[in-house]
Amino acid sequence: MTQQRIINVARGLEKADLVIKNANIVNVLSEEIHKGDIAIADGIIAGISEFYEGEKEIDVNGAYVTPSFIDGHVHLESAMVLPKEFAKTVLPAGTTTVIIDPHEISNVFGLHGISFMHEAIKDLPLDVYTMLPSCVPATPYETSGFDLNSYDLSLLIDKPWVLGIAEMMNFPGVLNLDKNVMAKLELAKQKDKRIDGHAPMLSSKDLCAYIASGVKSDHECTTTDEAVEKLRLGMYLMIREGTAAKDLDALLPVLKKCNTRKCIFVTDDRHPSDLKEHINGMVRRTVEAGIDPIKAIQIASLNTAEYFGLKDLGAVAPGYKADLLVLPDLKSFTPALVMKNGNIIAQEGKLTCRIDDNEIPSMRGSVNVKWIEPDDFRIEAKSDIARTIEVIPRQLVTKSVYSKIKIENGNAVSNTDTDTLKICVIERHRATGNVGKGFVKGFNLKSGAIASTVAHDSHNMIVIGTNDEDMYTAAVELVKSQGGKVVVQNGQVLSKLPLPIAGLMSDKEFGYVLEKCAELNNAAHSIGCTLEDPFMTLGFLSLPVIPELKVTDKGVFDTNTFNFVNIFEKIPVNIK
Repeated sequence: MTQQRIINVARGLEKADLVIKNANIVNVLSEEIHKGDIAIADGIIAGISEFYEGEKEIDVNGAYVTPSFIDGHVHLESAMVLPKEFAKTVLPAGTTTVIIDPHEISNVFGLHGISFMHEAIKDLPLDVYTMLPSCVPATPYETSGFDLNSYDLSLLIDKPWVLGIAEMMNFPGVLNLDKNVMAKLELAKQKDKRIDGHAPMLSSKDLCAYIASGVKSDHECTTTDEAVEKLRLGMYLMIREGTAAKDLDALLPVLKKCNTRKCIFVTDDRHPSDLKEHINGMVRRTVEAGIDPIKAIQIASLNTAEYFGLKDLGAVAPGYKADLLVLPDLKSFTPALVMKNGNIIAQEGKLTCRIDDNEIPSMRGSVNVKWIEPDDFRIEAKSDIARTIEVIPRQLVTKSVYSKIKIENGNAVSNTDTDTLKICVIERHRATGNVGKGFVKGFNLKSGAIASTVAHDSHNMIVIGTNDEDMYTAAVELVKSQGGKVVVQNGQVLSKLPLPIAGLMSDKEFGYVLEKCAELNNAAHSIGCTLEDPFMTLGFLSLPVIPELKVTDKGVFDTNTFNFVNIFEKIPVNIK
């Protein structure tokens, strides 16, 4: 595109490549809706006015034209499909740009994992920008495949596709001036790049210190008080609606009473079943709750673009990319047309452009465990009461409780009567032989076991079961498939999804993975599980940066005290 041509098209002296006629333009800049034609040249909006002419013209007959949507923080790996399959799914929903944090695959493969993701997104009709993982590993309390320091990140920070440093989960490291953490923050500040945050329940002076360090956003707010405090102190509020963590409903009151210009929609972690309705679903639900549609669209587009410095995205105006949606109304937010760089790529929920298979780098196997024995799951009983992780449905936070277990032959075993099940995390990167062991409530399994190599953030192998034999069988199955998810009962595999790419992603099509995920959930429900999506909940029980009690390959961890705990110590009286 030459500057001369776009000026001439804007003035009406030359025909545009495409003109969208008779549009109701949702203007997120002036916060109004006005009529006009949109002239597009070389993928850029040249002008908005009347009586433009184009080589091609589309009369939308008063339909609404909005900027397409941007996901401000997402881990693509959580969809368990390759990026091309992710793109095929979210593009028809109106998402044309995503800001990824390849944190999951980096915990397995380090810089090679980031490079893999970058190669896998090439030539997609989806803009993908990267925030470099700040916490690999997330904490020193677990074993990851790699340790990325500031020097490692400096090798990529100047790349045009890198926007900054991703969620700084190690907020204690920030507050305590950890040298490695400080070096990463300084790297981003020297390069004038963004630093995303991750600080659940951080408040008051500690929150001020965290923000003053350079962190400018947070996606961990679960209450209005927490969200308002962070907005008041200058943070961008990333409103998350993932599969396990669903915060939109809780934070809608904030959108009603506060300035929404520093609010962003993000999905963070979503399973395949939650992908077909994407950011557009968050916009729809926000409008249904009474928020002005223009503000909801602004949150899904302009706010995100401005936060990340994407100056040509997020609005319908001259000089902006022609990444546009044509919406029949401002209620359903189901796009009739999705445009990327002025080209129609989806229509009425169907992809209309071709996405070819691009060659991606080969990856080595990632499930490297010390030989697993049945005895690895044994817990010597010190009491018939144990400190236990209690899950909270649809939340990542857990409770620390005490619960009754059973003792058999001197060993602590699961108690299905009290829904207290054994949980083990097996280190799978360096063959250390580490196995963290504890108990968990909330799954309600009556028999069998479930296991996964998707276990945030270091993605070791995590297993829950009613008996050691099925837990052992489940773990061995995941070694055989080099990662995945599995449900076992009485020594038999009821359902299994292999995830051979880093133990996180399938090399199959989206439809196959979606079907297998449904099958896994049905199998888990068949052995008693009452959680809607047990594997998503399971995958966060090893994340030692989210309160209150978690388990890693090194043991059961209390995030309030940041110490490992003996599950049989300090047991209160009168536990039934």
